[in-house]
Amino acid sequence: MDDQIFEQIKRVNEYGKEYRYARELSKVLEYSDFSNFSKVVKKAETACKKSGQPTTNHFSEFTEMVKIGSGATRGLKSRKLSRYACYLIIQNADPNKEIVALGQSYFALQTRKQELSAQYLEDQKRIQLRDEVTDRKSTRLNSSHLKLS
Repeated sequence: MDDQIFEQIKRVNEYGKEYRYARELSKVLEYSDFSNFSKVVKKAETACKKSGQPTTNHFSEFTEMVKIGSGATRGLKSRKLSRYACYLIIQNADPNKEIVALGQSYFALQTRKQELSAQYLEDQKRIQLRDEVTDRKSTRLNSSHLKLS
């Protein structure tokens, strides 16, 4: 089993934020009954709310068009899940499933990568500001030397 399955179902919105569809994630996590998976989503939503995060940022409802037996499609309620929502879901999923262990590792690593990326960007901003201040001080120092000459 490979954690790349989580990459395969990843989608990215127009703002560059990743998300996954709940029904696709439920299949990857080997939930044959979506109503059982919905219970896990509810636990994750509760954890999200208790942590002070707005659940609407991470669990957004929409109607997904799903093929039914006759080949026709029907609209079913589903959710778009942020990476954070997926992380909470995987923490609340059935720990007896090997794919859940893979998912826990995958989402923990993705979270760490995001943290490192954010830290790198913050460091770059700080370096740029420091360089700008140094340049200004140097310019002032040079102009004051010219005035003294």
